[in-house]
Amino acid sequence: MPLTRRALLSTTAATAALTLTAPPARARQQTGSVRHIPLQGAVNVRDLGGYRTYDGDRFRHGRVYRADELGKLTDADVTTLAGLRLDRAIDFRVPFEIQQNGADRLPAGVTAVARPVSDLGLYAQLLQIIGSRDPVRQEAALGGDRGAELMRTIYRAFVTDATNRARFADTLRDLARARGPVLYHCTSGKDRTGWTSYLLLRLVGVPATTASQDYLLSNTYRAEADRRTREGVRALGLMQNPDLLIPVQEVRPDYLGAALGQADADFGGLTGYVREGLGLNWGVIAALRGRLVD
Repeated sequence: MPLTRRALLSTTAATAALTLTAPPARARQQTGSVRHIPLQGAVNVRDLGGYRTYDGDRFRHGRVYRADELGKLTDADVTTLAGLRLDRAIDFRVPFEIQQNGADRLPAGVTAVARPVSDLGLYAQLLQIIGSRDPVRQEAALGGDRGAELMRTIYRAFVTDATNRARFADTLRDLARARGPVLYHCTSGKDRTGWTSYLLLRLVGVPATTASQDYLLSNTYRAEADRRTREGVRALGLMQNPDLLIPVQEVRPDYLGAALGQADADFGGLTGYVREGLGLNWGVIAALRGRLVD
């Protein structure tokens, strides 16, 4: 999309650079039991089905989908989503993210659910930092371990923030009682979406190692889009060192560990977080297993 000189000098340019996507994939991709759904306007859309539980059961395909933002889907992408026969699509983005990147493009008949989970203002902060064109400010904000610590702080807030907990709890309840397939997503499909997916997999009996591997797969599916984003901000003259963005673009074991450590500290572990923090009883967990595992 052509950009005017004025746009190049604004935070709009930073927004455009942040939301570049990879070229469309040529074929459906699978990594082991993972089903990646290639789209032109989103890069991290996956069927969560296929994983084995501790007792040898399998998470059913076609029941739960995780994704990145859906505001830039093409008509062909929307047709692909229509083939999933989704009942609802849950959007974890905050209003500012939607304002910058657009509302979801969904097939007719899919219920759109706005369920914002706080990113602690990180997206807006990144646009300001990038749009400043100031390498000193950018290094001060993101250099060293500072970018990674911003991410760890967001993950801790998945546990400490009561509103965030309510959003995750409502989503898991929806998944337990849905009449059809459900998709949930955030902007990159890696943090809020990644935490939800990790919780869901653990709740239905998928081993922690497997759930962690699913979480880390966002790095695989986002790698090309994220590389293009870094190239974009450099080409636009917005950053001299766009590699400063890597810690906020990636998922890392210590980010997930920050949330799990906070759950240990506040609730005595993941079980306590689910029961006390999210308020989910064994009936909800049993319903999740009954609907999603066979």
